[in-house]
Amino acid sequence: MSDEYDSFADTAISVRRTAGLAASQLERAARLGSATLHEAGGRIGALPSSIKPTAPRFRVAGPAFTVHCPPNDNLWIHRAIKAASPGDILVVYASGHYEAGYWGEVMSTAAVVARLGGLVIDASVRDGALLEEVGFPVFARGLCIRGTGKDFGATGWLNKPVMMGDVLVSPGDLVVGDADGVVAIPNERVSEVLLAAEKRDAMEKEVLTRLRAGESTLQVFGLDR
Repeated sequence: MSDEYDSFADTAISVRRTAGLAASQLERAARLGSATLHEAGGRIGALPSSIKPTAPRFRVAGPAFTVHCPPNDNLWIHRAIKAASPGDILVVYASGHYEAGYWGEVMSTAAVVARLGGLVIDASVRDGALLEEVGFPVFARGLCIRGTGKDFGATGWLNKPVMMGDVLVSPGDLVVGDADGVVAIPNERVSEVLLAAEKRDAMEKEVLTRLRAGESTLQVFGLDR
């Protein structure tokens, strides 16, 4: 993404673009697990454990496009679908209000057309079975049938830092999600953490080889004292 502002003709919204992640970094991240990246970075970036994929096969790896929306209102998420770039992961904080379905089949279809990379929302969504059919990766706290409003006077924002649990997610951070959960790696640490995660992944493969050869976990980890 370029470091520019994109303005909507039909709204007063301007979105600041942040430095993007290299394609090679995204390819490497897609091969690593969320837990591995979390551990390799010094146990950083773990989003609330209740945020899980709405379908087992869903996985995301891409730059964060952050959204802060008012409680029980999804207008700013609609705006984000239009404003985000292909491959972006929408990372949405809904002001701590979980009991509403902020996203569904219609928005997933729009996000597919926009070629976005996925949705990570600290709230609920709906149309669970249909979301899997559409195939757009959605990570949420759960499913909720309650509808949301669209208040044009409500305060929200796009592509500024948001708090997800105890993690501050900034635009352009690397977001990786899988069946275990979601991790956000600060943009400036991506290269370092990817390298550490690949080393950790290789080490774990060696551990598995030793275990299959008959060693115990106490022996492998030097705990048999």
